[in-house]
Amino acid sequence: MNTSAFAALYPVLSRLPQDLAGRVVSEAREITVPAGAVLFDEHQPCQGFPFVLAGAIRVLKTAANGRELPLYRVLPGESCIITSSCLLGHADYNARGVAETETALVLMPRRLFDELLAQEPFRDFVFHLFSERMAELMTLVEEVAFRKLDQRLAGLLLGKGKVVHVTHQQLADDLGSVREMVSRLLKGFAEQGLVRLGREQVEILDPARLRQIAGT
Repeated sequence: MNTSAFAALYPVLSRLPQDLAGRVVSEAREITVPAGAVLFDEHQPCQGFPFVLAGAIRVLKTAANGRELPLYRVLPGESCIITSSCLLGHADYNARGVAETETALVLMPRRLFDELLAQEPFRDFVFHLFSERMAELMTLVEEVAFRKLDQRLAGLLLGKGKVVHVTHQQLADDLGSVREMVSRLLKGFAEQGLVRLGREQVEILDPARLRQIAGT
């Protein structure tokens, strides 16, 4: 493990007592998984607290019909609040975590997580993550509950440059919808002259109109 890179991504380690910080490095397990690997799934027990070193973890809820609702992404320097809540509540996972790309992480054992919670710096780190993620999840709830899918799709396409390299399935996954519905909306956007559809890409032709749709 590159301890200096680990400490640079998670400066909370430098604020812990030296013996505890050393135990995090010595007792935690470093793993690397390929893109698409399921790191945890619903109803599975939580094995430890993850520190992401490289790559990204996509956390989502799945329905019985196979539809997925993305909740948030965990990037280097961050951690997963669903994992934290499972550890704190001694409960199983209630969501799925999938590696977006090849992902390297350090998994800290549950017993050490419990010990570190007694330390104010680590406790503050965990609850700050809760605060940030709860704000993101509240925004997601508002998006799903109060905005139509065409508004959300228009908003998702904006801000990604003139040409968005993405598949219809990826857009559907990001929106918590199904590919067929997203493809239908994109076709409608194309017929209105708002976008031009290509192979695994969407070219933005009328961003002003898309902004109007996103904001209505």
